[in-house]
Order: sequence, then structure tokens, then C-alpha cells
Amino acid sequence: MAKQLIKIVMLGAQAIRRAFTRALHVRTTAQSGKISEKTVQTDRVCGMTLQEAKQILNLTDDDLNDSEKLNKQYERLFYLSDKTKGGSFYLQSKICRAKERIDEELKVSSSPTKNSQRKKQTEDLNDTNTH
Repeated sequence: MAKQLIKIVMLGAQAIRRAFTRALHVRTTAQSGKISEKTVQTDRVCGMTLQEAKQILNLTDDDLNDSEKLNKQYERLFYLSDKTKGGSFYLQSKICRAKERIDEELKVSSSPTKNSQRKKQTEDLNDTNTH
């Protein structure tokens, strides 16, 4: 009984330590200005950093802009890790999460561009209406 109680306490302490370490890392990274606040939020939601996602899918920074290569690499790795072909469901899940993380980053990084385009269009309309 005592051994089981000690194991439970140790597991709880490890979980708290991991959560604290991760929160501290995210906070210091965001404060250092290396990555944007939106990227930090996306890391938290997805549970995976962009760097980890790129490593899983074997992609470089340049490959992120090439949607054809991104999809091709994802499909190839997803197919190879299929459980019926001797692969692992865990690996297949990590590949899927990596693709989702990269898609989320692309969506976040493209949204300011769309917002600035809308803002410019609105300003242009206002200019034409005032003249």
C-alpha cells in the first residue's frame, strides 16, 4: 500500500514538474521575442511545437510554403506507418498531429496578411467616398 502511494505521489510530482517547466519555457521564449504570441498559443493548443512538427514530417522552413511537398510528405509517411502494413498507430497519430500543427501555423501566419488587405481595402473605400 505504501509503495503504491509513493508511486502516485511521484507521478503527480513529475506531472507538475513537466507542466511548470513547459510553462516557463513557453513564457521565456515568448518574452525573448523569438516567436510570436500566436505561435505560443498554437503550441499550447496543438501540444507540439512547429520545430517538432517539421522534424516529424522531415521538412525544412522552405518546404512549409510548398503545399504540394507538404501534402506529399504527409501522405507518404501516413501510408508507411499504417498499422495494416506493419506500422504503428502511435506514429501515424504523431504524423497527423504534425500536419495539423503546420496547417495551424500557416493559417495563423496568413491571417495578418488577410487582415491588412481588408484594412487597406476599407481605407481605399473610405478615401473614394470622402472625395
